[in-house]
Amino acid sequence: MYSPLTPPPPPPLLPHHHIPSLLSSATITRRSLLLSTSLSTLSPPRPTLDTTITDRVFLDFSICSNYLRPDRTLSDTFSTLCTDSTPLGRLVLGLYGHLVPLTVSNFKTMCTSYSYKNTLVHKIFPGQFFLAGRQGRREKGEVNVPQDLARNIESVDSKAFKLTHSGPGILSLCLSENDDEDNIKLNPEYRNVEFLITTGPGPCPQLDYKNIVFGVVLEGLDVVTSIASIPTYKPSDRIRQFNDLAEFLGDERAQNARTIWNKPLKTVYISDCGELKVAKPSLTPSLP
Repeated sequence: MYSPLTPPPPPPLLPHHHIPSLLSSATITRRSLLLSTSLSTLSPPRPTLDTTITDRVFLDFSICSNYLRPDRTLSDTFSTLCTDSTPLGRLVLGLYGHLVPLTVSNFKTMCTSYSYKNTLVHKIFPGQFFLAGRQGRREKGEVNVPQDLARNIESVDSKAFKLTHSGPGILSLCLSENDDEDNIKLNPEYRNVEFLITTGPGPCPQLDYKNIVFGVVLEGLDVVTSIASIPTYKPSDRIRQFNDLAEFLGDERAQNARTIWNKPLKTVYISDCGELKVAKPSLTPSLP
């Protein structure tokens, strides 16, 4: 006990073995902060992807009600069957020519040579994307590729796969989802021209880093929505189970049967295509 006039004793000193641990923990904390700060300062910034719109093309879409009529003959084509088509509208597409010049050049060539004209939208995946540009026979609404189309080496360049399918209206060269027949793909002169356009409403992360994003819809998202709303063939759960079993057993007919899955029940096709000339396309604002 001490009297009120006597000053209180000093607080007890910490044992010596506690002092180094406190100092070391403080030193480690400061050192970690300095190290993390220096690393963040030294790490280079991510390079910005050049998504400047260098070219613009258009695709007109229509619905042909007579294409699948039972009395059609082998000589019938889109021009004879689809004279009374119902227009859906026009898509104006901006292309990223600085980012993936070969992919853009080939797509533009397909549009200006009218190789996409009178060809089908052959698959629609509701809430995700639709496919067009499948190669094959013209009388079946499939694409023939111009002989002078360049070989696209960007399909094996990792730098071409950095853009993602972040929302509706993304234009992408179809690689992972490509359904050209094997006998066409094995041709030494094969050129992949099948493309997809995302329909939204959300992103499609399952397509990222597997397909080459090379453009975006500038005008006509309402047309994309109209195409996405067209009903498609959906197999029953029982058919899917039989198909999975057949595939497991190595039956080739399983893959053949899947070719009609997600096929639109109405004939949607590209009724016209081409390039839109602008005075200074490189001055167009960049899009994400």
